[in-house]
Amino acid sequence: QVQLVESGGGLVQAGGSLRVSCAASGRTVSMYAMGWCRQAPGKEREFVGAISWNGETTYYADSVKGRFTISRDHAENTVYLQMNSLRPEDTAVYYCAVGRFGRPVRGQADRAQEYGYWGQGTQVTVSS
Repeated sequence: QVQLVESGGGLVQAGGSLRVSCAASGRTVSMYAMGWCRQAPGKEREFVGAISWNGETTYYADSVKGRFTISRDHAENTVYLQMNSLRPEDTAVYYCAVGRFGRPVRGQADRAQEYGYWGQGTQVTVSS
């Protein structure tokens, strides 16, 4: 019912910035929280952050807090992940997903089972 397409990934030097986007189509996702996760080769998928349905509340993993910012544009049905001060360990495929909730809270937003639709991911590579 909902299709998610991530874009904006690429190669960036450590300390640089990059913004990835998640465009939803098919149906609006404005009533749901949206999350970002990432997965490095050979590693498990890791929660990055999430934003509430109205964009007023965000929740981030400790590893990215203070460096990454999630925002959304309801008119465009799009969610963004602004990544600053990038580190090589940030290298991963970044995925967006539709939450089964409206507001992200600890213990819920960081669980993969709390999300439904997922995008195909966009590769982010951070060089030293």
